[in-house]
Amino acid sequence: MTGTREKILDAAERLFGKHGVAATSLRRVTSEAGVNLAAIHYHFGSKQDLLDQVILRKAGPMNERRLKLLEEFEAETAPVPVSVEKIVVAFVLPMLLMDKTPDFSRFLGRVHAEGLIPEIAQRNFQPMFDRFLEALHRALPEMSTGELAWKIHFAIGALAHSLTSRPHLAGGNEPDSPLAIATRLVAFLSNGFRAPVTLEREIEVNP
Repeated sequence: MTGTREKILDAAERLFGKHGVAATSLRRVTSEAGVNLAAIHYHFGSKQDLLDQVILRKAGPMNERRLKLLEEFEAETAPVPVSVEKIVVAFVLPMLLMDKTPDFSRFLGRVHAEGLIPEIAQRNFQPMFDRFLEALHRALPEMSTGELAWKIHFAIGALAHSLTSRPHLAGGNEPDSPLAIATRLVAFLSNGFRAPVTLEREIEVNP
């Protein structure tokens, strides 16, 4: 039998995905879950905590796999720094292979569309990001920490977008399996991490 906490998480995942986080009240979640409002405050405390726990239910184990894969790659190449490609594989592949129900995929799309990914990531995933930043700094010692942080920020956006939408291509014959998407992302992001950036002359946009 599903416990109260899981019922609330399932209901929140469905409703956040269908209606959006901002438009879904805690009362609506309790009604969907068939529990009273006190149960949410007992198990989660706040709507923000509930949102985080919906994410962490699947993202927590996924981040553990990310770190384990990175550690395995580093052990294979030590004392030489692991390549950028391997770091990116460790970052994107566990998320693309994560077990995602239709409800969770819709939920991720809503969270991404509402611009909540950065703040959720900062609250819950910073130690993991710091670990990947450290590995990238060893692989790309000429790149500043600030520049690498921006590139990780862009990588998160590309990954989130890849999880929630697909390009509309004529013919529709391009493979879109998780491994096919990962192959494209690894090539795209690895070159992006290596690309030099100079701000001596910022981009000029003519009206």
